[in-house]
Amino acid sequence: MKTNIVLIGLSGVGKTTIAMELSRVLNMPYIDSDTVIEEDYGSIPELFKIGEGHFRQIERKVIKLLSSLDRIIIATGGGVVLVPENIEALREKGILFYIKRSIEDIINSIDASKRPLLKGNPIENLNNLYTQRSHLYEDASDYTIDASNMQDAISSIRSIWDKIS
Repeated sequence: MKTNIVLIGLSGVGKTTIAMELSRVLNMPYIDSDTVIEEDYGSIPELFKIGEGHFRQIERKVIKLLSSLDRIIIATGGGVVLVPENIEALREKGILFYIKRSIEDIINSIDASKRPLLKGNPIENLNNLYTQRSHLYEDASDYTIDASNMQDAISSIRSIWDKIS
């Protein structure tokens, strides 16, 4: 039986915000994989300075650990889908929800300076990431959730979870 809710999607789409609210309404703990990485290994921008490959190795370890837990909500980093092993691990106990929002909404709600892959021209970079990753999110997910309205997105996930858990 699947016991975890896993949120995937672009950086800044609202995965952590949704996870926090789901945690409250479902009485399940949430864990943000990027927060775990930063607490255990250092800031993500600093890890990216060493190299994206280095960061992805650390992310893979953290995802493997989080995937072994039961009855949690996991908010993943935007690039988690780049490593097939991550998706395999998350699927073992998790239902994967692809959180989707317009690029404009994302840009208006984030601080791009804290997101290494968005530095420079955030709109162009986010569009490029969307083009590169959207099919990976779609292939990995069990459900796609429109998060243009956060409360509607939370209600949709809760409704699906209530039916399958």
